[in-house]
Amino acid sequence: MKKTILTGIRPTGNLHLGHYFGAGQNWVKLQDDYEFYLEIADVQGLTDNFNNPEKVRTNVYEIVKDLLAIGIDPKKVHVFIQSRIPEIAELTVFYSNLVTVARLQRNPTVKSEMLQKKELFGNEGESITYGFLGYPVSQAADITCFDGELVPVGEDQAPLIEQCREIVRKFNSIYGEVLKEPEGLYTETRRVKGLDGNEKMGKSLGNAVYLVDDPDTISKKIMGAVTDTKKIRKDDPADPEVCMVYYYHKLVNNEENNKTICSECKKGARGCVQCKKELIQAMNDFLKPIQDRRKHYEDNPDEVTAILEEGHIAAKEKAREVMKNVKKAMKIDY
Repeated sequence: MKKTILTGIRPTGNLHLGHYFGAGQNWVKLQDDYEFYLEIADVQGLTDNFNNPEKVRTNVYEIVKDLLAIGIDPKKVHVFIQSRIPEIAELTVFYSNLVTVARLQRNPTVKSEMLQKKELFGNEGESITYGFLGYPVSQAADITCFDGELVPVGEDQAPLIEQCREIVRKFNSIYGEVLKEPEGLYTETRRVKGLDGNEKMGKSLGNAVYLVDDPDTISKKIMGAVTDTKKIRKDDPADPEVCMVYYYHKLVNNEENNKTICSECKKGARGCVQCKKELIQAMNDFLKPIQDRRKHYEDNPDEVTAILEEGHIAAKEKAREVMKNVKKAMKIDY
């Protein structure tokens, strides 16, 4: 029997290259070998967008189209919307009695995000909501509601997985061996830098290439990409390893072309404008098959709706089965 994987993504916007080369490619590889549940975490999306629900709703469908375009196969993956599974919210409430506020505040991931909020808003206490602080509890419910055995995440998410394991152990110690204790599947994922050289790519930083970007948008973004600042004139030799244009060539261009680009750059035999124009072409060629697949789902929205409905049915059945056992163990199966 295949092991069960549970993973999720918050619908905060379209996928960019960081998502694609990080989690996206990994999920496509994993879908052949596991019972795979992929949650579109719209409730968690509302954590930071509670005053803009229309944005979250729109992004649910946008991100599903992106996922299908990169190769997520709905015949292999149960893609479902978090808010349509009320058992998750119910399990979150049950878990909330098992975790102290102090423990949540010690979670390294939560501490890091609280610090970011303090930098943005000044008084961290006033900007932290109950839902934000309880995010690890909600995530534990996401995982265990489907008997998730493996959770594919980056190393930075390890504290959240450990918190989930603690909750499961606490629950089982009180009510019996009901829940499966999940493990993080820490597969190697690539973190893609932004066009400005920032270690993080994101919409708020304005340094991301999105899978839906059209040729004009791509051209403008790449023409503004950071190159070797020590290269002053066109014929000056440069260091390609500090140039974001070459960095992106290595992502989307072929090995032979990249060898030529690297060699010419070091010799001063190519200018930055030429290199950027070649990257624009390579990027458009790379994105075309993804965008072609995505257009199919844009033109056929009923297919997207049907895929989400099929995923919902499978997820609902599994969640109902898990919650039946949970409630029986808790003596609330009236």
